[in-house]
Amino acid sequence: MTVETLTPPRRFRGKPRGRDLPPVALVALRQLLGDERSDPDRRRRDLLIEHLHALQDAHGHLSLVNLRALATYMNLPMAAVYETATFYAHFDVVHDDQSPPPEVTVRVCDSLSCQLAGAATLRAELEAGVDPRAVRVVRAPCMGRCETAPVAEVGHHHVLFATREGVESVIDTGHFHPEAIDWQRLAAYREQGGYRLLTDCREGRVALETLMAELERANLRGLGGAGFPTFKKWTFVRKEPGPRYCAINADEGEPGTFKDRYYLERAPHRFLEGALVSAWAVEASALYIYLRDEYPGLHRVLGEAIGELEVAGLAPPGYIVLRRGAGAYICGEESAMIESLEGKPGKPRHRPPFVAQQGLFGRPTLVNNVETVFWIPLIHEKGADWFAGHGRHGRSGLRSFSLSGRVKRPGVHLAPAGITLNELIEEYGGGMADGHRLAGYLPGGASGGILPASKADIPLDFDTLQAEGCFIGSAAVIVLSDRDDLRAVAANLLAFFADESCGQCTPCRVGTEKMLSLVERDEWRVEELERLAQVMQDASICGLGQAAPNPVLGLLKEFRGELADQHVIVRG
Repeated sequence: MTVETLTPPRRFRGKPRGRDLPPVALVALRQLLGDERSDPDRRRRDLLIEHLHALQDAHGHLSLVNLRALATYMNLPMAAVYETATFYAHFDVVHDDQSPPPEVTVRVCDSLSCQLAGAATLRAELEAGVDPRAVRVVRAPCMGRCETAPVAEVGHHHVLFATREGVESVIDTGHFHPEAIDWQRLAAYREQGGYRLLTDCREGRVALETLMAELERANLRGLGGAGFPTFKKWTFVRKEPGPRYCAINADEGEPGTFKDRYYLERAPHRFLEGALVSAWAVEASALYIYLRDEYPGLHRVLGEAIGELEVAGLAPPGYIVLRRGAGAYICGEESAMIESLEGKPGKPRHRPPFVAQQGLFGRPTLVNNVETVFWIPLIHEKGADWFAGHGRHGRSGLRSFSLSGRVKRPGVHLAPAGITLNELIEEYGGGMADGHRLAGYLPGGASGGILPASKADIPLDFDTLQAEGCFIGSAAVIVLSDRDDLRAVAANLLAFFADESCGQCTPCRVGTEKMLSLVERDEWRVEELERLAQVMQDASICGLGQAAPNPVLGLLKEFRGELADQHVIVRG
C-alpha cells in the first residue's frame, strides 16, 4: 500500500471563511453613505458610529447583512463593527434568526426622578395596553428631562409629563409635537456683543495670559463633575507638542442632570464662542462636540448654529465636528468619550497617560464640559470679580443646579455657590411638594452619595461634601421625601450602574450586579456591603465603579432608622 492511498485527498473550501455578502447590500449601503471608492475618507474609523446611526435611522435596526456590508465598506473586521454596534444601547442589532423590532419603540425613562414620578406604573400600563407586535415598550436610562418627569420617548420624540393616554395618543395618531426650541440666532447674539471675545483673541487684542488670569481669578472650574480649574487644563494641554484637539463633552448622562441641555437650548452661540475660544487657547486643529443621542432637537439646533458660523466666516468649514453619542453613560468619562469619538466602544482608558497628553487620535486633547465653556465669554465681558462675587457661606461663584424630585418647582436654577439645600428648595424650588416632608437628598446625582434632611444646611459646592462621603459633581440635586422607599431608591441607582457598566473591569462589572442583588434583600449585611464597596472603590478602572457604592454607603451611615421603619433589616 502506497503513501498516496493512505492520505485522503485535500479538500478546499473554495471561498473565504465567513458568510457571503450579497452584492446588493453593498450597493444599497453606498447609496446611503456615498461611494467610498471615490472618497476614501468615508472609510475613516472615527466615522463608524456615524455610519451606524445612518443605518439605524434608515432601517430602524441593524441587520447582520448591513453590518457585514459596513465592515466591507470600511475595510474593518466584522468583529470590530459588531462589537461597536452592540456596545451602545441605541443600536438594535438583529441576528439572522431574529425578527426586526416593531416599527414603534416606546422608551420609558426609569431614572430616579422619573421613578419618583410614577414611571414604573406608566411602563406597566403601556405594556398591558399596546399590541407587542406593533409596539415594543422598553425601559431607558435618564433622558435629561427630569424636571418634566415622568418622560417617555416614542421613536425619537420625547413625551413630557407622560401618561398612558398621552403616549398612546402619540402612537395612534403618529402626531408629534416637535421640540420648539427658541434659540438665539447668530445675528441676535452678535448684536449683544457676541463673538467679540473670539475676534479679539484671534486678532491679538486679548492675550492668552490675560484671559487665563481672568479665569483663575474667577475660579472657573470644570462643571461636568470633577471641578478641575479651567486655566490649569489649558496650561497642561499647551505644554504638549501639537497637533492638539479640543473636545466638548455634551453627554450629560448622570441621572438628575439636565443643565447643559438647558443652556444649549437657549444660547448655543454663547456655548460655541466659549468652545472656540478654548480651542484657540490650545491651538487646536479641530473642535469636536460629543452630544448625547437623547437630545435629537439639540443636534438640529447645533448643526444650524455651526452652519451660521461657517457662513459668517467665524469658523472654517469642517473645523467644528458635531458627533452623536449612542446611549452610553460611560461616555461621560473623558477617555471613554475619546474612544467613542474614534468610532470604538466607549471604554475608559487606563491612566496615565492622561487625555491632555494622549487623547483624540493619540494627540493632546483639551476636554471641557458644556457649562464650563459657556461661562467664558460672560466672565470676560463682566469681569472675574462679577463671577467670583457671588456665593454664600464662604464659597464663591455661581452654580447651575439641576433640581428635581419632591419639590414644587423643579428645573435648572442658577444660584450662588455654597447655597444649602434648605435655601435652594425654599428660594428657588418653591418649597417641598404638597404632602411631602424632606427626608434626604442626592447632592450630585446618582454617583454623588445621599444625605439626610438633618444635613440640609451643608454648603453645596466643590470640596464641601467630601467629609460626608459625598460630592457635588454636576450639581444634580434630587430631593427625597418621607414617602419614598429607600430600598427602592438604592435598587434604582444600583440597577442604573449595573446597566451602564462598560464591562471592562471585573470589580465594576460584577460588583454592581452583586451589590444590586444584596440591596434587593430584606436583610442588609453591613460588613458584606462595605467589603464589596471597598473592592469596587479600590480596583475599578474609572469613576463609575468607584462611585457606584456611594448611595448604599450613605444609607448605611445616615438612614438606618428609616430603613428599619421601611422593614429593611440591617445587620452589623
